[in-house]
Amino acid sequence: MSKELQKESLDEIEIPKKILDEIEKVSREKKLTSLQKKKLIDAVKNEYLNSCFEPGEAIGIISAQSISEPATQMTMRTFHFAGSAGIQVTLGLPRLIEIFSAKKELSTPMMVLYLKKKYNTQKHAENVAEEIKEKRLKDFTEAISLDITNRRIRIRLEKLKKKKKDIIISMIRKKFKNYRISTRENTITIESKEKKFEVKDLQRIKKKMFEICISGIPKVKNAIVEKDGNDWIIKTLGSNFSMIQNFEEIDLTRSYTNNVQEIKDVLGIEAARNTLIKEIRNTMQQQGLDVDERHIMLVADIMTFSGDVRPVGRYGVAGMKPSILTRAGFEETIKHLVKASVRHEEDNFKGIFDNVMVNQQVPVGTGMFELIAKMSEE
Repeated sequence: MSKELQKESLDEIEIPKKILDEIEKVSREKKLTSLQKKKLIDAVKNEYLNSCFEPGEAIGIISAQSISEPATQMTMRTFHFAGSAGIQVTLGLPRLIEIFSAKKELSTPMMVLYLKKKYNTQKHAENVAEEIKEKRLKDFTEAISLDITNRRIRIRLEKLKKKKKDIIISMIRKKFKNYRISTRENTITIESKEKKFEVKDLQRIKKKMFEICISGIPKVKNAIVEKDGNDWIIKTLGSNFSMIQNFEEIDLTRSYTNNVQEIKDVLGIEAARNTLIKEIRNTMQQQGLDVDERHIMLVADIMTFSGDVRPVGRYGVAGMKPSILTRAGFEETIKHLVKASVRHEEDNFKGIFDNVMVNQQVPVGTGMFELIAKMSEE
């Protein structure tokens, strides 16, 4: 293309107002002359033109390829936070699989908690970290023994303050309402009201007793304090975002968890969409892989547009396809075909895969329209 034609085509391009406002802001900050500003606008228009996609482009297929191809280069490993022994987060391919599967139970859930301005000190951060860390009954006991002869369970507590001991006893009474519970000094005895324990019952009750949460937030196994710029932050191993709201010191507007389902339940579907984008992008970037953010945004939109976080699989995105043949071509072929026949469903052949199956032209690119030529009468 000649320079004159290229100049004319750039002049015709209309770029969004938001980008024009950014150009104005940069021009003021950098104190650009009118000629420099014109060059900047032309460079932005050129980049904008290269970033646009043509009508009829199969952006779904391209997005899938753009994410899945780099994913084959990812390592399968876990990453430790620097200087944070005991806190680790799954990265690489396992993390990507977790995100696209929309799992509710992650292998390494974590939270990053920020404090409100008036509580932003190391002392407050350490106090909150100690408060939110889950403490189970086993953390306060010297021993739990089984009295098989008398069919009883005895718990010997550590030397604790009366207030803490009363809390533990009340928690045990609450969890085991149908059992007789007696206390003597630092020993708690549990036995059945109605019938004697079987040995297998003793083992089951003992296991349940170990897991009773006495204080802190359930599922938060560890919490450490770190300095991040001017902020003191708390990083946790384990996540329970709904219960974080009960702590006045924590700034919920900046706090974060890598569990997308919890974000959806507490903050809503839009926040879950943003979390999906952030988690996919960060997972890719940590491996040195560069994927256009618009591909990631498209996948996040598809996973969340129904109002729920749906996995990319037969029970989620793929199972929601309107085309019967597309659903059948993914997994569980016979099930989809039988269901469609029973329900008297029709396939309108508006997708790519269903048209490929029956050897028809796909409705993308030049296949989106029909060309009718008016022939001369001569």
